[in-house]
Amino acid sequence: MQTLDTFSQNLHLLLERYEALQQENMQLRADLDRQREELIRTHSELVELQQKNRRIAVANALTDAETNSEALKRINALIAQVDRAIAALKR
Repeated sequence: MQTLDTFSQNLHLLLERYEALQQENMQLRADLDRQREELIRTHSELVELQQKNRRIAVANALTDAETNSEALKRINALIAQVDRAIAALKR
């Protein structure tokens, strides 16, 4: 009888631990999902800031290397090239 009681106690303890581990697993999965979302958001911010940085670098390079009117002409020429490329891609 003692063995059956011990087995019953051990089984009860095992089930309690299993339930606790299931709860912990659910919490860890939720934390992982939040971390993934934060990583995606942070990555998007990084990409956006890198693009802004490149635009600023290009603008600075243009204004440092040329006068403002020459820079404006060059930017307009670049925009025209991009417009032609987009038009070619649409065909």
